[in-house]
Amino acid sequence: MTDFLPTVAVNLSGGCSPDALFPSPWRELRLEIGFGDGERLIEQATLNPDVAFLGCEPFLNGVAKAIVAIDDRGLTNIRIHTGDARDLLAVLPAESLDRIELLYPDPWPKRRHHKRRIVSDDFLIAAARVLKRGHELRYATDIDDYCAWTLTHVGRSSDFAWAPEKPSDWLIPWEGWKSTRYEEKARREGRPSAYLTFVRR
Repeated sequence: MTDFLPTVAVNLSGGCSPDALFPSPWRELRLEIGFGDGERLIEQATLNPDVAFLGCEPFLNGVAKAIVAIDDRGLTNIRIHTGDARDLLAVLPAESLDRIELLYPDPWPKRRHHKRRIVSDDFLIAAARVLKRGHELRYATDIDDYCAWTLTHVGRSSDFAWAPEKPSDWLIPWEGWKSTRYEEKARREGRPSAYLTFVRR
């Protein structure tokens, strides 16, 4: 954490230029919000060495596990923000991201805590600003209430469209999806997932 994290950490001061963050050219820039212990982030960065990945995670235990894997594998296409993703969204250039993934965010299940949920009108405005038009915000949850909450917010957003054609469009994960440990735990506990794809208008 002391020696290696600073070499992959995103410095938000003075703006945030993706071109300055990564040593090699990249064909896409993706953001994963709330990567947990980095399981999916590490896998995707390994499989796609020509894609640049930004990962946000406020919990240091998860960050520590992720940076060990980044160091062990010698990955140069990941940069980490150890705070609130909304702070990173605020400094990224407009239309700089090719994809945003918000996978199993904290549902804050108690009603009095709903205001802490990351999905909000303001979040969608911020995400739309940095996401390229026609590109995807991918969202997954195993909490029915949070799924309904998110659809309500997206439904009143002028920036995103959700246009499923059949149930499999939200019941079957995206191509190449590999189930995480969290998702497997949810299955054992009887909670199916919804996989929602919102397109930037």
